[in-house]
Amino acid sequence: MRDLNLVRVAIDRMRVQVGRQRREIVQLQRAGAATAAAEALLYRMLERLDELRKQRERLKQAEATLLPRKQRGARHA
Repeated sequence: MRDLNLVRVAIDRMRVQVGRQRREIVQLQRAGAATAAAEALLYRMLERLDELRKQRERLKQAEATLLPRKQRGARHA
């Protein structure tokens, strides 16, 4: 469970960073500056975010198989 929480926190942090990077790209475009390096960084960040999401899903599946149905938050037994 701890690993799952760490991945969720990392996803949230990465989302914030992606938003900042996108705003920076817009600022560079408005200033007429080259954006290739910033766009390449954004692409790598988005790939890392996808990897984190996949890892989160794997951890959620592993957790679901370990816990009995009642402990997984089922509303009805």
